[in-house]
Amino acid sequence: MSIQEALQIQREYMQKVRNLVEQSGRVPLALVHTYGCQQNVSDGDKMRGMLAQMGYAFTDEVRKADFILYNTCAVRENAESRVFGNIGALKHEKEVNPNLIIGLCGCMTQQESVVQKIKQSYPQVDIVFGTHALHRLPEFLYTALQDKKVFDRCDDETDIAEGLPVLRTGKWKAWLPIMYGCNNFCTYCIVPYVRGRERSREPEDILQEARSLIQDGYKEITLLGQNVNSYGKTLAQPIRFSQLLQKINAIEGDFRIRFMTSHPKDATHELIDTIAACDKVCKHIHLPVQSGCNRILQAMNRHYTVESYLELAEYARKKIPGVSFTSDIIVGFPGESYEEFQQTLELIKIMRYDALFTFIYSSRPGTKAAMMDDPVPYEEKSRWLQELLDLQRKIGENNYQTYVGKTLQVLADGPSRSGPDYISGRTDTNIIVNFKGSRAQIGQFLPVRITEAFNWALGGEIAK
Repeated sequence: MSIQEALQIQREYMQKVRNLVEQSGRVPLALVHTYGCQQNVSDGDKMRGMLAQMGYAFTDEVRKADFILYNTCAVRENAESRVFGNIGALKHEKEVNPNLIIGLCGCMTQQESVVQKIKQSYPQVDIVFGTHALHRLPEFLYTALQDKKVFDRCDDETDIAEGLPVLRTGKWKAWLPIMYGCNNFCTYCIVPYVRGRERSREPEDILQEARSLIQDGYKEITLLGQNVNSYGKTLAQPIRFSQLLQKINAIEGDFRIRFMTSHPKDATHELIDTIAACDKVCKHIHLPVQSGCNRILQAMNRHYTVESYLELAEYARKKIPGVSFTSDIIVGFPGESYEEFQQTLELIKIMRYDALFTFIYSSRPGTKAAMMDDPVPYEEKSRWLQELLDLQRKIGENNYQTYVGKTLQVLADGPSRSGPDYISGRTDTNIIVNFKGSRAQIGQFLPVRITEAFNWALGGEIAK
C-alpha cells in the first residue's frame, strides 16, 4: 500500500470519528502531553491537528479530558520513568471515568520491551503506537472508541506522510521538520532504533510549508533533523542542506531561519559560508561536541576529532562576525576518566560557549554503550558535572557582559517572568532578553538596548 492510499484510509477514519463526536452532542476534550525534543513537539502538533479535525477541543486538566495522549521520549532513563509514573497515576482516573481513553506513543513505544511492560502492568492504557505509525492516529482512536485496545509498534519505516493537519501551540515560532531518522548510531543513542534510518523530505514540500508559515505570520522557523547536515542524501535528486537554506532564505518576508541539530562530522566550510551569506539565517550554531577527549569521541562513534571541531569553529568565527555557539555535553560516558573529563573542560575554555546543555550519561538498553564497563559512581559523575557547570557559569557571565551597551534586534515571543510589565525574546544569536514592553509588541522584531547581563540572559530596554 502506498503512503497516499494509507493517508486516504486515515481521512476516512477521521470522518468516522468526527461523525461519532457529532452524534454525541458534545465536544470531547483531548490532552496531548509531549516529552523530549523538538521533533517530538512537532509530532505532537500533527496529532493535535488530526484531533482538531476529528472534532476534539483541548485541555491541560487530566480530570476534564476524554482522551489523554502521552507522546514519549526514550533518550534518557528519567524521561521514561516520568512517563510510567504518570500513566500509573491515571489508573484512578480510569476507575472514576471508564470512558476515558488513554494513549501512549512516540519513541518509548517503538521499543518492544516497553510495549510488553505496558501490556502486563498498565491495563488502563488503550492505545499504544510507535513513531512510524503517527499518521494512523484516527484509525487507532476510532478502534478505541469501539472498546477495543490497540497495540501497533510498527517496525516498518513508511514513506514520509505529507499533508497531515498541524495545530501549533505558538503563534510566532514554528518547528519545520526537514528529515526524519538517523544513520549515525552513536554508541550512547537510542534514536536510530526508535526513529529509523534517515529519510529526507522533498525540498518543494519543505518550501511550501515554509511559505505557508510565513503567510500565517510566523517570524522564526526552525528546521529540524537529527542531523540536518545529512539532509538530501536519500532523495532521488540529492540536494545539500546548504542549498536548502539558500532556497528558504530567498522566500520573501520578514522572518528568521534556525536549524538543529548540526552534527560536527558533516558540518562543512560550505555550510559556514552559506550562513554568512544568508541574511535570514541566524548567526547561531548549535554544534553538539559531547566530549573534549578524542578517545571518548571514538568510543561514542562520533567520527570527528577535537582538532577538526575546533578548526570548524575557528573558520566560523572568521567568516561570521559575532557568531554564537551552544553545545551538548555528556558527562561520565562509560570508561571516561577524570583526566579525560578535564579535556572537556579545556575545550569549553577554548570554545567559550554561550550556553551548554549538559547530561550525566544515561544507559539506554539496546545501545552499544550500555554493554561497556562503567566503573565511575553516579555521585562522582555528579561532582564532575557541577565542576563543568561552575566553569560555564563564569564563561556565560563574561560573554554576556560584552553585550551591555549594545542595541540588538530581538524577536519578542512572549511574556517575561520578570514581571507583568516585561516581555521576553531572543536575539539573532539565540540569547534570551527580558525588557519592559506591552503584550501588543509580542511577535515583533524590536531594537533593544542591553543594560544588564546575567549568566543565562540579558536585560534591556526598547531603544528609541
